[in-house]
Amino acid sequence: MLTTTHRSSFWIYSFLAFSLTIPPPLHQTKAAGKNQTRALIDLADKELWKMNYPKADSIYTLLLRKNPDNVELNWKLARLQVSLGESIPPENNDIRLQHYHKAEEYARTTISIDSTNGKGHTWLAASLGMMADNVGTKEKLKRAREIKRELDTAIRLNPNDETTLSMLGSFYREAASIGWFRRMVGNAFIGDVPEGDFELAEKAFRKAISIDPKIIRNYHELALICIRNDNREEAISLMTTALNQPILIESDRRRIEEMRKLLKKYSKE
Repeated sequence: MLTTTHRSSFWIYSFLAFSLTIPPPLHQTKAAGKNQTRALIDLADKELWKMNYPKADSIYTLLLRKNPDNVELNWKLARLQVSLGESIPPENNDIRLQHYHKAEEYARTTISIDSTNGKGHTWLAASLGMMADNVGTKEKLKRAREIKRELDTAIRLNPNDETTLSMLGSFYREAASIGWFRRMVGNAFIGDVPEGDFELAEKAFRKAISIDPKIIRNYHELALICIRNDNREEAISLMTTALNQPILIESDRRRIEEMRKLLKKYSKE
């Protein structure tokens, strides 16, 4: 017996399947078809930001079956798969990796259809970054070079993309944290270790916040740089602001907990 929730999901799925598979009436124009597709993509986007990933996935996937070369659907499915991977507990690493591999596939498909689509490059970089912790050192360096190349391409195609700026900021911060000695040793034995720059990281995060002030990760990452630079007053201000932003992805919850601990620590000092 179907519960109320199951009946609702079944009805939505059946409606979408019907609307996408039954040929439109002769009087229906191409413009009307495009409007319907646009409305369904917008609906899936809303479900994504509500973290209702199964419903968003069902809509995107059904639309993609009808429009396999649709660039927007492919990069949005890459984004969805990254979000799904992040929503799964770390102990279920195999399942997380499955989602990140799917994200990589969708992103590479996006680029193969339209290499000038910045979102494809952005989410390819994201998927590769998410998988980096599960490979050896040499493979990590190979991934790091590809990630940087994809981010550089994405930012060249769209200099004001908040997601790309955020990822670029994280790349610079992580690489800068390696340290000169570890980089020297790494270069001697395993090849070029990517160079980072805290100033470039800070600049990227500040620009990302100016473009979209709702994203929690940018406040958190920038606050960590401020703490490193002994600018605790601004770090506290950034983290306090972050706590008032909406939770949009599962990893926001982890960041909020980390920031609460940091605020508690520095409030006592």
